[in-house]
Amino acid sequence: MNDLLLLFQDLPLMMQIFWGCALVSSVFMLIQLVLSIIGMGDFEFDADAASADGLDVSGGMDLFTVKNFTNFFVGFGWAGVSLRNVIVSDAVLILVATIIGLLFVGIFMLIFKQFMKIEGSSAVGVEATLGRNADVYFRIPANRSGKGKIQLSINGAVKEYNAVTDNTEAIPSGKIVTITEIIDKDCVVVKAI
Repeated sequence: MNDLLLLFQDLPLMMQIFWGCALVSSVFMLIQLVLSIIGMGDFEFDADAASADGLDVSGGMDLFTVKNFTNFFVGFGWAGVSLRNVIVSDAVLILVATIIGLLFVGIFMLIFKQFMKIEGSSAVGVEATLGRNADVYFRIPANRSGKGKIQLSINGAVKEYNAVTDNTEAIPSGKIVTITEIIDKDCVVVKAI
């Protein structure tokens, strides 16, 4: 272990950054994969500061999510490590690694969107959620001041919806809520239990 630490310290700063991004994000991606496989579901960070709606791209997918940051840094880090001997200029290497990181995000979002279409073809409509309980996994701001996210299981399939609340206090992640109203096919109104 000491030898690896010394080897890492002997690397130029740029390579330390690339290796750090590659290794840390790869471990985080592996943890996300294991949690998804064992059914613990997905988790997102609370980005109210970035905007309650997130930067929404087509298909109702948020751009600023833990998964997308992880995907970006996996692509960025491993591109920098892999291309260091090919691209000598640090500026060009950072630019190429950034483009590859963004491509990783785009590819994974496209794959996820295709899976959602497949899942949606056998999906139950949002109407089936009315009156059901759900888990909050992305904080729901108070007084309909922004959107959060909920998950619930319907007929054995885990569904995810944007959610707003009329509660005067925000509903934190991990709380159980009841769906009281349907706004549209992707958004519901909930109240804390």
